[in-house]
Amino acid sequence: MTDLQTTTSRFSSGPWRRLRSLRVRLIAVFAAVALLAAVSASGIAYWLNRDAVLKRAQDTALNDFRVSLTRNVSELPLNATCAELNQLAASVASSGLSYEVVVSDPARPDCVASSDPTSYTLADVPAKLRDTVAKPREITDNNRYAYHLYWQRQNLDGRPFVIGGTKVVPTGPTAYMFKSLENERADLNTLGWSLAIATLLALIGSALLAQAASATVLRPVKRLGDAARRLGEGHLDTRLEVDGSDELADLARTFNRTAESLHEQVEELSAREAQSRRFVADMSHELRTPLTAMTAVTDILEDEAESLDPMIEPAVRLVVNETRRLSDLVENLMEVTRFDAGTARLVADEVDISDLIMSCIDGRAWYDAVELDAPRGVRAVVDPRRLDVVFANLIGNALKHGGSPVRVTVREVGPAGGAAGGAGVGPDDGAAVDPAGGPEGAAAAGSVGSVVIEVSDSGPGIPEDVLPHVFDRFYKADKGRARSEGSGLGLSIAMANAQIHGGTITAANGEVGAVFTLTLPRTQPPPPAADSEESAQ
Repeated sequence: MTDLQTTTSRFSSGPWRRLRSLRVRLIAVFAAVALLAAVSASGIAYWLNRDAVLKRAQDTALNDFRVSLTRNVSELPLNATCAELNQLAASVASSGLSYEVVVSDPARPDCVASSDPTSYTLADVPAKLRDTVAKPREITDNNRYAYHLYWQRQNLDGRPFVIGGTKVVPTGPTAYMFKSLENERADLNTLGWSLAIATLLALIGSALLAQAASATVLRPVKRLGDAARRLGEGHLDTRLEVDGSDELADLARTFNRTAESLHEQVEELSAREAQSRRFVADMSHELRTPLTAMTAVTDILEDEAESLDPMIEPAVRLVVNETRRLSDLVENLMEVTRFDAGTARLVADEVDISDLIMSCIDGRAWYDAVELDAPRGVRAVVDPRRLDVVFANLIGNALKHGGSPVRVTVREVGPAGGAAGGAGVGPDDGAAVDPAGGPEGAAAAGSVGSVVIEVSDSGPGIPEDVLPHVFDRFYKADKGRARSEGSGLGLSIAMANAQIHGGTITAANGEVGAVFTLTLPRTQPPPPAADSEESAQ
């Protein structure tokens, strides 16, 4: 599987990606079509011209041979001598068309006359042609002669020839003509090179035409891609200029309609989200005043609970606990609305992380259930109040769901990413969860030096199907216990506080229990953007 993925990645990047581009494919298609058309046309033209040239050359030579033979054979006496046969061959060949003649007589088998006896003899005549010439045809109304002039193309020593032969009279000699086609072959070679050059020029012209055509076609496609990219970056007012009525213009109109519809839907959703945030903020704000009075009353009731009727005391304590839980929920909701609205700000100061964790543990009386491995002198620029909320949520969550002992480890990471101090307990198995840009935050932290705080418990760990959702708002692993002590906002607020510091929190399973890892930069990050939003629980 890895090899297949590597091969796919290699062919989808670098030069292979350029070869797969639309421009290259258009040019390749244009070139292939042009090459096919040019080769087809050149091939047809070559073969037509070849047949025409060869047919003209051989017909001219054969007609001249027939006329010259007919004119000179009338002067040949019966029972001609070998010298007279040589004279006939020379006379027939002297017509001026540069062919040679070989004459054979059945009455003189030992004499073969030739106009050029050193180059052409009867042995150069193909056997099939000799048999055809010597065989008489039946005389009919359509065939008045028993013997005819026959021809055959033949290569002799690599040179092309047309060889013609005929019997003069039934009992007379047989004459053969050797006509060289060297000039015609040279003309055909010249024609072939000309057609090849024309094909190459057509291929180059088609590539240039394809380049121009692809530029015309791809220019609006590139504009469409740029517009889609801007739309994806959040510029919902992006639109394309529509010019014409072709397919690309229809595509641009479709894009504009889609962008307009998306713009309207996003505006509607944004308005609804803003209304929801205002509602939560207003509701939380309105609840604070009566909750303040209720909290004061419940504090008095709690102080007097032991002196109350035993039948009433459980009800009083229930009211006290639920009032405090409601007060915590309202405070958490108000904190969430500040993050959503982008109004949460850091009040940063350089503090010792070990002292901050000790203060959190001592203030909540967790010192018997928490083991702290934090060297002193690990300092960072943080907001102590917000970081106390993070530590309280992580340690409290570990105590509640994982059980003691809970181990908290602090270590430093230098700019190069190497550990600078402390002994950490890292996750050994389980998938790490780092929502909403956690790796980027960790990388940024590592570039200036960072502090890593790990909180591990001794419980059964986090189920694999729950890990991706532990930082979601109002998420609870046990769906059957919709009403529990927690509001489902603790880890979400912890993640938001970590991100506003420029850090992140990851969740994973260790060898025993769950491990939450908080990574913070040692220096104060830039102020968060107004639209920053945590994706956490």
